[in-house]
Order: sequence, then structure tokens, then C-alpha cells
Amino acid sequence: MPAAPCNVLEMTMSTHQGTHLDAPYHFYEDGRTVDEIDLSRLYGPATVVDLAPGGELPARAPLTVDRFVPHEKHFVPGARVAYRTGWDRRFGRPEFFTDFPTLTLDAARWIAGRRIGLLGMDTPTPSVDFLECHLILLAPAVDIVLVESLAGLERLPERFTLAAFPLRVRRGDGAPIRAVALVDLQGGGRAGRELAEVTVNSTVDRVHFHSARKSS
Repeated sequence: MPAAPCNVLEMTMSTHQGTHLDAPYHFYEDGRTVDEIDLSRLYGPATVVDLAPGGELPARAPLTVDRFVPHEKHFVPGARVAYRTGWDRRFGRPEFFTDFPTLTLDAARWIAGRRIGLLGMDTPTPSVDFLECHLILLAPAVDIVLVESLAGLERLPERFTLAAFPLRVRRGDGAPIRAVALVDLQGGGRAGRELAEVTVNSTVDRVHFHSARKSS
């Protein structure tokens, strides 16, 4: 017989594990914390900007301003934009964290200047210029919410509805999220919406689980 009548797991993990959100407080002492972000910024119409249609970008490919300019119409104040590089296919391998396509600082400034509300990506972080890029995108005058390590963006139409709610971590600099896309169904006699999860599959290898249930 089990020693306890139920299962209770204890999880020890970073607030930046797997698919997660960066709050401005991650780099700015006076920036918004997770629990201070208006939830309306995390739910609503969003756009996928596909930088690698049908495939993935090469390792360490620079994401320059020139890559984003053709999609300029989507980068408007308050917009939710997720860019796709195809790099989520490497999740679980070392190169996911070492060789990902990287946002140039000029491109980060270009995005920040458009005052979008949320920037999502299928890479673990925006740039190898880790500090400088975050300081640009999370600056108080810019205040973009970053959603990192999205997955499966190729399954989505260009326009969809994003739900990216974090755990309500008090004074949190970030938090895991279970990102979901709501996609309108059209044609083939179908109507309504379907849900598509756009979260990386599993981070169990980097999360420690402890169960309260033990066998006697």
C-alpha cells in the first residue's frame, strides 16, 4: 500500500525554464514584474512572422533589420508578434542553446522603436548579445514583454489569437507559460476555433520532481 493517498510533486526550476516570459524586471530594478503585467497584453490577436518558410535558419544566422522590414506592417504599437526561425526543432540538443539564430542589436533597436507590446520567438533567448539586447527590448520606455522558446509556429496561420499567461509569481522576473494559439477554422464545413499548443514539449531533464507518494 502507498504511504500517502495522493501524489504531490515538488518542482525546483528557474523562472526562465522552457517556454517562458521575461518581464522588464528581469533586467531593470524599476521594471514591471510578472504580477504587474496587464493580462490583456498576454491575450489577443497576434501575428507569426516566418523567417524560414518550410525549414529552419542556419546555425547562428544573424536576424538583421533586413529580415524584418518585409513584415513591417505587423510591427505597430501594442502588437503581439512572434517570429519563427525553425530553431525549436533543435530543442533538447545542446545547439539549441549555443547556436540559435540571433537578433542583431540594430534589429532589436528597430523592433523597440515600433513599440510593439509582445515579442515571441522560437529561440531560447533573443540574442547572443544577451545583456545588450534585453536592455534594449525591456527598457522602461519600450516595455516589451518577451516570450521565449515557443514551438510549432509553422502550424499556425499568419494571424491567430495568442494566450500566453504566466504563473503569477510575486515580484517575478519571469515565469513559465503554457502558450496556446487559438486558430479560426474555415472551409471544409468546419466552423469555430481550435487550440494549438506552441510550447516546447518537455523540460523534465532540467526540472527536479519529488513525489510525496512512496511504496511501502
